[in-house]
Amino acid sequence: MLWRHELRLFLRQRVAWPALLLTLFLAIASVVAGLAEVERQRAAIARIPALQAEDVGAIAKFVAREPDAGYAAYYTPHATWDAPSPLAFAAIGQRDVAPYILRIRALGQEGQLYDSELYNAELALPGRFDWAFVLTYLAPLILIVLLHDLVSSERESGRLALLMAMNGGRWRFWARRIGLRLGLVYAALIVPLAAGALYAAAPLWSTAQIAGHALGYCLIWTALAAGIGAIGLSSVANAASLAAGWLALTLILPALANLAINAAIPARQGIELTLAQREVIHAGWDKPKQATMAAFFRSHPEWRDTKPVGLGFHWKWYYAFQQLGDQSVADQSRAYRAALMRRDSWARRIGWVLPAVGVQTALHRIARTDLTAQLAYQDRIRRYHTQLRRFYYPYIFNDIAFTDADFGKAPRWR
Repeated sequence: MLWRHELRLFLRQRVAWPALLLTLFLAIASVVAGLAEVERQRAAIARIPALQAEDVGAIAKFVAREPDAGYAAYYTPHATWDAPSPLAFAAIGQRDVAPYILRIRALGQEGQLYDSELYNAELALPGRFDWAFVLTYLAPLILIVLLHDLVSSERESGRLALLMAMNGGRWRFWARRIGLRLGLVYAALIVPLAAGALYAAAPLWSTAQIAGHALGYCLIWTALAAGIGAIGLSSVANAASLAAGWLALTLILPALANLAINAAIPARQGIELTLAQREVIHAGWDKPKQATMAAFFRSHPEWRDTKPVGLGFHWKWYYAFQQLGDQSVADQSRAYRAALMRRDSWARRIGWVLPAVGVQTALHRIARTDLTAQLAYQDRIRRYHTQLRRFYYPYIFNDIAFTDADFGKAPRWR
């Protein structure tokens, strides 16, 4: 009875329906936008096999005129892709800035990995409009609107003393009022998320984890609003204080933390690795072939006893200095990756202090759209690239003709 009465009183307020409907609309719009983006990515991935077969067919006709494996390895692109998880619609994360489809050839892999630069997750800054964005940046504003004058409006209207006299259990009274507003806002956020998760066939436990993090985040802002309101300031002062807190906690401090992390943990951009690798590869044209092959055989002794290259061009020499280009930047590549992981680790730690960073970090991890997921995709590409080289090298180094049937034997992306 008391809850029903409190609900009627709340819904009579001019701001109640607009705030709740706006929250519901934004949550629905973000879920629909996220699902549409995921469907677009899946549709792009679904087109890959047909396009791949078309490309390989055209290259096979060209190679048939001169069945040399060097041409096949050089011209044939092999598609790789990273399918979105069922919950990616809720938190797009790295999938908005990093490639989820990458076509690679049996050439130097480092340059191909970083042709589209991999950026560190901007966990502290606004990104694509998705459900995580609505929760992180807009839900606190709705809670501020509904809670900033909860006590002060009663004081300013002269009803506070009467309310306190009529309600002996004042803590239960205010808890009921606060809990009602929190529950309605949370429901407006969660119902669209649950509907989207059901549509996407997302795992129940992962969806529940996201819902749990969302509840914790809303509770933090509710507690902050209730705490400011209990100080005794005017409604305007409460609103101004909470707005300043929102600006600091969701935008300014996370941005400063991000700048501090990047300054404390410098990382060479991936494009710099690409340029360094290409310099080594281009320099390989001017180096003596025997020196190049000797350096290659030190890391690949299994090809040492193959027929030596002559004075003219030979594909085995070409792929040897492609491999040496990768080896020349291997340490830089590992350092770059380690720096990205350290930055991400510190962003997670800052999330324990800054709720906006913490909730986005958690949501991206659960949705498998964070930096860890992107680096895992890169690791799969590296392993696949190794398989491609091992497939082509026997043909190239043993001078075995590459026929139309051999194209179908190439490793396929899994």
